[in-house]
Formats: sequence, structure tokens, C-alpha cells
Amino acid sequence: MSDEIKGTETHQQLIDLLTRQQAQFRVVEHEAVGKCEAVSEIRGTALGQGAKALVCKVKGNGVKKHVLAILAADQQADLSQLASHFGGLKASLASPAEVDTLTACVFGAIPPFSFHPDLALVADPLLFERFDEIAFNAGLLEKSVIMNTADYLRIARPELVAFRRQ
Repeated sequence: MSDEIKGTETHQQLIDLLTRQQAQFRVVEHEAVGKCEAVSEIRGTALGQGAKALVCKVKGNGVKKHVLAILAADQQADLSQLASHFGGLKASLASPAEVDTLTACVFGAIPPFSFHPDLALVADPLLFERFDEIAFNAGLLEKSVIMNTADYLRIARPELVAFRRQ
């Protein structure tokens, strides 16, 4: 599947969900850039409003789990905190093939919503404490959503886990 087509279904699923749930959101079309700093500038949002999505694998202690871990774009992830939260020994980023299977999006375009039953959704609480709106790529590198933070929490219902580097 080409990168242009990949993510289109996820994008539509996301927009349908937000519309159905009467979320306050807007779609911003822009140049396809994968870097958080560049895209936040284009969107006109602060870097800390960006919801960075990491597809991770947690393993060890009999744990084998995929996690969609969301944190503010101005923060770094501490994957060992993620691993210990789920009772695993280590966490790493998933392979490109796993990301493709679990999100149907290209890397950098993954929205902070899980549409796959084998992908647990967690989010670092700092993302929701500083701004009334969050911003993220919406399944496609050239489309972003800026939405009300409370609506995101209500609709996505992520498990809140502090896993940013201190």
C-alpha cells in the first residue's frame, strides 16, 4: 500500500468518531512534515500541545504487550517506566511492520487513538495539564487535528501513566 493511501482509513475513522462524539476539533491541512517542531510551527500551536504517539512493545516477566504511548511532543519517553507499569522487564519501540499492522499509518502520522484491539492506549498526564487543546497528526502526515483536551480524554479514555523522563 502506498504511503498516500495508508492512513486514509484511519483518518476517516478518527474524523467520524470525533464528529459522532461531538468533539470540539478542527482539521488543519499542511505540508507533510514528520518532525514535531516543524509541524507545531505550521499548525500555530505550542510544541507541548503536540501529542506524540509511540508504538511500543513491553516484554519480560511473562508480559508481551503492544502499547500506544502518548506524551507531549516537548518531552522524552522513559520506556523503562512504561515497562514496569505493565509488569514487564523492558519496553522498546515496535518495528515498522508492527506499527503498520497495529495503526495502518506511516510513522509520524499516528493519531493518539487506538483502533486496534491489541494496542493498549496510555498517555502521560502532563499532556493534558498545560493546554486546553492538543494537536496531533490525524492518520496522514499532511492532516492534523487540533481538539479540546477534555474531549480527547472523554473520547479516547487513555490510561494515564507518567512515563516521561524527569
